[in-house]
Amino acid sequence: MGSSARRDWTLVLLAASLLVVSQGARQSLGLFVFPLHHGTGLGIAAISLAMAIGQFTWGAVQPLAGAAADRWGAPRVLAAGLMLMALGTALTPIATTSWGLDITLGVLSAAGAGLASFSVLIGALAQRLPAERRGMASGILNAGGSFGQFVFAPLTQGLISVVGWMGAMWGLALVAVAALPLVGLLRAPQSAGLASHVDAAPPGGLKRAVREALGDRSYLLLHAGFFTCGFHIAFLVTHLPGEVNLCGLPASVASWSLALIGLSNIVGSLAAGWWVQRYRGKYVLFWMYGSRALLVLAYLAAPKSAATFYLFAIGLGFTWLATVPPTAGVVGKLFGTRYLATLFGLTLLSHQIGGFLGAWLGGIALIQTGDYQWMWYADAALAAIAALCNLPIREPSMARTLVVGEAA
Repeated sequence: MGSSARRDWTLVLLAASLLVVSQGARQSLGLFVFPLHHGTGLGIAAISLAMAIGQFTWGAVQPLAGAAADRWGAPRVLAAGLMLMALGTALTPIATTSWGLDITLGVLSAAGAGLASFSVLIGALAQRLPAERRGMASGILNAGGSFGQFVFAPLTQGLISVVGWMGAMWGLALVAVAALPLVGLLRAPQSAGLASHVDAAPPGGLKRAVREALGDRSYLLLHAGFFTCGFHIAFLVTHLPGEVNLCGLPASVASWSLALIGLSNIVGSLAAGWWVQRYRGKYVLFWMYGSRALLVLAYLAAPKSAATFYLFAIGLGFTWLATVPPTAGVVGKLFGTRYLATLFGLTLLSHQIGGFLGAWLGGIALIQTGDYQWMWYADAALAAIAALCNLPIREPSMARTLVVGEAA
């Protein structure tokens, strides 16, 4: 392996390490729902709403974070994100009202995690790596987020058990601050002495690029599928602990299920990175979403034991966030890398609108019906629709993309 390749993969691992922290902590927040409920008396519905606001905030920040990174550079945005995430998480234990929880957990912490997440990191890597390495790089980056979930879920549950939910929140805040030194290593290509792989800016700049993207049918279909992905993931990370509790199983089953989802998704993310370099992303997404629908239906038919939850987690985990590499890849093929952080950020916004509904409606369903049965049916139906939405996408071939990129 040459020095250029080693430098590229070191950069990828660095970006993945940052995602371990921001995504790992965020994906473990569902473990706080019942401790918050018992500790504050705010109620499941109010806590679910705060979690839902957090899902939406995380998504709403993505295009803004991408645009800021495109203009001022990724390191500044990432540093601001980690600090804001630490602040919101540290203030959550002293929020004694539902609106206070909405601000700390729903806005501050979520906005910080969004600034230090996919749109900024994927955009930064796309501008620093040649086209032939971007697919696998996005898979490795995504695996970092999954590894974070694998590490943080049992770690967070352990902290809650030992020092209480307040101490666990403060522990997560300290971890976010500790990750700040990593940001300085992710410098711009020019300042780091690296070759830049940014596509030439299209005429009209960012505003025109966004306007043209929003008028593209394939881009909108991609958003529709990713909306369902957000619904699915937010529902599960927020309410899987509640589902486990309803089945009369210990809380450790929920934390280990979330951990197994993360572990399985490491394999799925790496596989997705390999697949998108060989197959069209829309077909990869079709099979991923279709498999989710089948897995949810299989879960509903199975006996509710710890083994069922663990097998369900492993199956779902394989595609959990592995949808990110093919989705980002299709956006890059359609519109190039110059404004990828912004355009993929908008795609993540649609993901988190679905996430808001998944987290919020899960709490409403529990209050109204006493269980999550109708949410599971909705989840399976939406996954099937998402699979079909990807088939009509007009995705350029990799060969054509490379030629266009070289010509630019």
